[in-house]
Amino acid sequence: MEMIEIGQLAKKASQQLAQLTEEQTNEVLRAIASQLEEDAETILAANAQDMAQAEKDGIEASVQDRMLLTEDRLADMIDAVREIAKLPTPIGNVLTETTHAQGMSIEKTVVPLGVVAMIYEARPNVTVDAAALTFKTNNAVILRGSSSVLKTNMAMINSIQRALIAQRVDEHAIQLLTNTSYEFADQLLTLNGYVDVIIPRGGQGLIQNVVKKATVPVIETGAGNCHLFIDEEANPSMALNIALNAKLQRTSVCNAIETILLHEKFDASPLLAELQKRNVRIYADDADLQGEGVQPVAGWDTEFLNESVRLKRVASVEEAIEHINRYGTKHSEAIITENIAHANQFLQSVDASTVYHNVSTRFTDGFEFGFGAEIGISTQKLHARGPMGLDALTSTKYIVRGNGQTRG
Repeated sequence: MEMIEIGQLAKKASQQLAQLTEEQTNEVLRAIASQLEEDAETILAANAQDMAQAEKDGIEASVQDRMLLTEDRLADMIDAVREIAKLPTPIGNVLTETTHAQGMSIEKTVVPLGVVAMIYEARPNVTVDAAALTFKTNNAVILRGSSSVLKTNMAMINSIQRALIAQRVDEHAIQLLTNTSYEFADQLLTLNGYVDVIIPRGGQGLIQNVVKKATVPVIETGAGNCHLFIDEEANPSMALNIALNAKLQRTSVCNAIETILLHEKFDASPLLAELQKRNVRIYADDADLQGEGVQPVAGWDTEFLNESVRLKRVASVEEAIEHINRYGTKHSEAIITENIAHANQFLQSVDASTVYHNVSTRFTDGFEFGFGAEIGISTQKLHARGPMGLDALTSTKYIVRGNGQTRG
């Protein structure tokens, strides 16, 4: 199928979706969840084929972890669809209502974006999350995932489209590009008139390619070069627990930390010992942080996505903020301190979508924020920022009602 035809079908489907009631939308989402559940064995078998090919191709372990579907992961994805169905829709909400001097009412209402395109890497959960969130907000979606999980994505989309057909909904409301070539994907970036917004989700290379080439509006999601600053007045036990969680609870995700900034008066020896005990690759230039197995820092802007971390001494909260604002990707940044003034200075001055005081960065997630799931984490400042749920997939229109008013 040509890209223009895919766009036309999505546009047509979006017009049907705009007419669905909230209850109809929720009923379809419940049907999608049930169909995915029914087809779980087929989906997991397809993923096993993708994983076998990944192993054969020598794809690195951190990427394979993002590709992998287990029974529990698939069950969580299906549960998320059901949770999204339970959420109140923002569509149709009246944000403001005023009455003009001539008597007509002016309402600012929430409406769907129309057609959303998602370009993403490796994560099959994005396929289901994006399908459910866009459908809940009456948007059609065109999905372009990685070739590495094509069999998995095709199995899930086949299941979802069967549910749509059974519910008498145009199956082109949720489409997957099976041609995963870069050239074909680039055509999607310029499908003005059919696609209303593009959301890239993946590594920095993918995101920048979309931003540079797209003529369709882009909501930019960011790579996660995230930091943890441990202040001189940090609780040592809390600092250790949060540092280990933020780095190691799941290393292949964008909200895992890649650099730990340590106040020069904070005793880092327990943290160093725990990191080494857990076979974490440590990079540090400061003399007191160096030792057996510690390597010099090659650069401060790498997103490792594995069991690696950089350590750096700083003299003050100001120096920590300066470092983060220089090298961070505006994703998630945290401070550990008992000093409220230092915490507030950090929270107000660090330029990031999500900032934390005495909390692990691993909570930057749509599900954790109560959104049911997320379409991505926006690191830009226009339209949406941070974990994006239903509200980020909407726009507004003004509805004006009158009885014959004209402007003199």
